[in-house]
Amino acid sequence: MTKEATFLSTLQNNNIQSGTYTWSSPSNIALVKYWGKKENQIPENASISFTLDACKTITSLGFNRKEDDNQFSFDVIFEGKKNSDFKPKIETFFKRIEAYLPFLKDYHFTIETQNTFPHSSGIASSASGMSALALCLMSIEKQMNPDITPEYFNQKASFLARLGSGSACRSIEGDLIVWGNHEHIEGSSNLFAIKYPYAVHDNFKNYQDTILLVDKGEKQVSSTVGHNLMHNHPFAKQRFDQASENMTKLMSVFKTGDLQEFIDIVESEALTLHAMMMTSMPYFILMKPNTLKIINAIWAFRKQSSLHISFTLDAGANVHVLYPEAEKAKCIEFIKNELVAYCQNGHYICDTIGFGAKPN
Repeated sequence: MTKEATFLSTLQNNNIQSGTYTWSSPSNIALVKYWGKKENQIPENASISFTLDACKTITSLGFNRKEDDNQFSFDVIFEGKKNSDFKPKIETFFKRIEAYLPFLKDYHFTIETQNTFPHSSGIASSASGMSALALCLMSIEKQMNPDITPEYFNQKASFLARLGSGSACRSIEGDLIVWGNHEHIEGSSNLFAIKYPYAVHDNFKNYQDTILLVDKGEKQVSSTVGHNLMHNHPFAKQRFDQASENMTKLMSVFKTGDLQEFIDIVESEALTLHAMMMTSMPYFILMKPNTLKIINAIWAFRKQSSLHISFTLDAGANVHVLYPEAEKAKCIEFIKNELVAYCQNGHYICDTIGFGAKPN
């Protein structure tokens, strides 16, 4: 039996007529980046992320049995308004997961969803959105099969979420999550994410993430397009090797609490991600002038203050400012006095490390 086959459904009760489930699921920010994937949303390299807390998607999934079971049937209501823009992505998602949730064509679904942060702002709304939807669907399966264990529930939810958006598999649990096979991390898998299985130094507990919204517009390049640019990329192999090495280095960092080494790895990872986009064909520059101003200001402040403030980036212009809880007051003061001026309309979000999705 393949590992994928372990997630095929064995439904005990498929006579449920209707119902509603609601989950809130957070976004996450990768420390070692996943960039480049194989078929079926399999990552080219392992990644590790902090799960966020305040930045989340809240999704309610209503379902009503229908007579016609030949096609998928669903409506999407985003932040109170019917929205067809998300339908193609959800249709693709349903096609990918139908083998694992065979009841999908038995119901009409009403998907009501909202974010606590601006959509398409580079805060990985696909991660929180797809994980929340996967969890709602798993709640239906658990109603049909009450024997499902909590461990299996989370594992399969992560597996399903991955088929909607790769990084979504890292949003089910928290606070430090690994996705992708890595030779030194026991239990790591390409099929779903796991909680980091080893001890973590207190320096990394309750780590802070202030997200500076430099550009709240639609992303210049979709994640799918960006990942595909790694095919035949001249530096792809070196990049995947580098990510694997950085995962190994971070294991030591999490054990010892070495904040300076943490900063070196995380900032290098962020800049490498953007370097891959700048050296692909076609090529893209995803940072904005204010992104670079923020990075330089962080470097100058860190040198002057000796605080352990750092940054990371997703595939966009916004900046995640990372710092330990023990240095929060001084870092927040610096952010408000120096960095908020570079944000679009002065908008930023103060977040902290969270512990995964929750049923509502």
